[in-house]
Amino acid sequence: MEELLELLEDFKDDVDWDAEDLVDSKQLNSLDVLQIISIINEEYDITVTAAEIIPENFNSVKSLWAMIERLQED
Repeated sequence: MEELLELLEDFKDDVDWDAEDLVDSKQLNSLDVLQIISIINEEYDITVTAAEIIPENFNSVKSLWAMIERLQED
């Protein structure tokens, strides 16, 4: 998960990545989410489907990591 945090900090350093409401508090917008999807698809060799693009999966680094782990298992 530390590697993911580093990737996210490199992507956007003005976000409080410790927060648990990144989408809900509008720290991340829809374009940010699309860019994050691109980053994690490439870095973790997974495919984030449309069904996974929900705020709950992008509201925190922890929820992002849980989604990545779940998709890696599939």
